[in-house]
Amino acid sequence: MSTLEKNELKAIPPELWADTEALFEHLASGKPLVPEVARRIRERGERIREEVFREHGILDLGSPAIRELRDA
Repeated sequence: MSTLEKNELKAIPPELWADTEALFEHLASGKPLVPEVARRIRERGERIREEVFREHGILDLGSPAIRELRDA
């Protein structure tokens, strides 16, 4: 692992890193995800969604792409 990669990993908050590892473990093994971890992940996702919505409004990317594919 390069120094840059190590420094990038240090920029990730420990609680976020722990939740990410728990999610990867869940995906790889099929073991149930701890409800508290799932709740934190959903809350982070909702905060990110709200931030993107505030900055950019509604982003309708799918419909124009589908229309373009149909017309091609």
